[in-house]
Amino acid sequence: MARGNLYTMVAVFVFMAVEAAAQPKISGAALNGPGRGRSVLESIVQGSALSPMDAGLPYVPMRLRDVRFGRIVASARTDKTGMFQFRGVRPGNYVVELLDNDRGQITLAASQILNVNAGEAVSTVVKLPFRVSQFANVIGQTKASALTVLSAAAASGILAAVVTGQPISPGQ
Repeated sequence: MARGNLYTMVAVFVFMAVEAAAQPKISGAALNGPGRGRSVLESIVQGSALSPMDAGLPYVPMRLRDVRFGRIVASARTDKTGMFQFRGVRPGNYVVELLDNDRGQITLAASQILNVNAGEAVSTVVKLPFRVSQFANVIGQTKASALTVLSAAAASGILAAVVTGQPISPGQ
């Protein structure tokens, strides 16, 4: 073997040894998942659960789901102000799900997809959707309720209402 090649190989090995020594040591417990040891790889996902009117939802069940595999990673309940926190989260892509308070099995709302990197604290808001059905019975779908809405519109200064588009019900 030529002397130049030998010097090159020694230099490469020395470089690799220096690089390996400079890397942070990660224990095996840090790679086992949430709650099993603390390291720089673990992150926090936190946020608040809100009603449609932006009030905090106290003591509701929440769940953290890995979107790549669909598995549930952690579960928690909100505090009295509607805040929640998942500690010891490994890097990945997650959604936070707000569950029904009765059985905790039905997902009522979910966050956007959260990209969690090592050592980050990621915040999100999970908000219940506004339910139109709560007000559908107030307005109704009868001719009398339509006349009530039109008379209220006329009283507030709306002079005309035009239906746009084609009717979709036969016979109209």
